[in-house]
Amino acid sequence: MAQKTVFKIADGWLENGRKIPSPHFDARPDPQDISLLVIHYISLPPEQFGGGFIDDFFQGKLDPSRHPYFEEIYRVRVSAHCLIERNGRVTQYVNFNDRAWHAGLSCFEGREKCNDFAIGIELEGSNEQPFTAAQYAALISLTREIQRCYPLIRQNRIVGHCDISPGRKIDPGRYFDWKRYFSGL
Repeated sequence: MAQKTVFKIADGWLENGRKIPSPHFDARPDPQDISLLVIHYISLPPEQFGGGFIDDFFQGKLDPSRHPYFEEIYRVRVSAHCLIERNGRVTQYVNFNDRAWHAGLSCFEGREKCNDFAIGIELEGSNEQPFTAAQYAALISLTREIQRCYPLIRQNRIVGHCDISPGRKIDPGRYFDWKRYFSGL
């Protein structure tokens, strides 16, 4: 059974989460308009978990000599607000009140530039493997606290990257269990 963590957000930061600040963020155009939650997945290198490479990537410190795939992406400047690892550990990279760079070219309900008004959560995973019970438990608990602090994020405003960047992105992928997630909220 997955361990249950109750999260608490104060001034945009998780009080009980791991923090590794990313330099890849900026100010939101309207900090009062945080109204979308975007679920992603990431694995670095692809299909490999652990190793700390996601931390390096979001900090702009990815060493291209460590893996051939890194040579393609090490100059990319991206971040997410949080990452949930396979074991359920949550790391926050960007203050929720700031704009993380996770959605790229995106549109929700006719509105482009979703980073302006979205919070981005990455799950360590891929389109080839199911997510873990610990990840769902952490995601559900984190989402509840995000919704408490940012009440414009209702369930109908929680989407996958695939929903705001169709044809360009597929995450959170075929193994993400939306029913399990939403029923936990």
